[in-house]
Amino acid sequence: MDTIRSGPPAERMRPVIEVRNLRKEYPTGDETVVALKRINLNIMRGELCCIFGASGSGKSTLLNQLAGMEKPTRGGVMIGGIPVSRLNEDQLTAFRQKHLGFVFQSYNLLPSLTAAENVALPLLFRGVPKNVREAAAKNMLRRVGLESRQDHYPSQMSGGQQQRTGIARAFITHPDVVFADEPTGNLDSHTTAEIMQMICSFSHAFHETIVLVSHDPEMAAYADRIITLVDGEIVSDKKNTPSISKH
Repeated sequence: MDTIRSGPPAERMRPVIEVRNLRKEYPTGDETVVALKRINLNIMRGELCCIFGASGSGKSTLLNQLAGMEKPTRGGVMIGGIPVSRLNEDQLTAFRQKHLGFVFQSYNLLPSLTAAENVALPLLFRGVPKNVREAAAKNMLRRVGLESRQDHYPSQMSGGQQQRTGIARAFITHPDVVFADEPTGNLDSHTTAEIMQMICSFSHAFHETIVLVSHDPEMAAYADRIITLVDGEIVSDKKNTPSISKH
């Protein structure tokens, strides 16, 4: 997958994410619920793409499929040419650590670790030396405006500060794809705008592919592209002029 970042121009123009004939069913008693129906989709490097839809539309199921959290019933997902849907759990764990970043609605910070330690965690999993990961974490916290909070624990930070920490953690390894699942769902409108501006600026600065999942039209408005799901099907796939420029 590193060839996507450093290869020739033609290589960089290939999709980062490829979804082919994806279907997901859940057996429930005597019935089968079809959560996703034959999804076909390409997402290019550097896109900030929003998977948009109401509750029950299938957007969270699609996110789980893209990130390898669940196995499809049929079809599959490839990220950087790697068939994510076919990897076993150990392979998936290693793949996520190397290639993916996550920003969660509930922040998912470890309460016993400081902001700097939380941000440095992905580098710890990669075996990066302590002094190197500490320096990288401090730099990322500076970029999100939390340099003075690096020794604070999550309980000592506001929701917005915790989410900024989560963003720093997601981007510290410069992953190929960052998944942001309702990243502002627990924040007020002012903090929401700050967080989305930050995600947009990181997308541009690192030329990152970001897949944002949201039910909120105001969140979708920040994306370059909006893919709308209804009842497990893509009903719209449109380019968008973001409400804030990433440039």
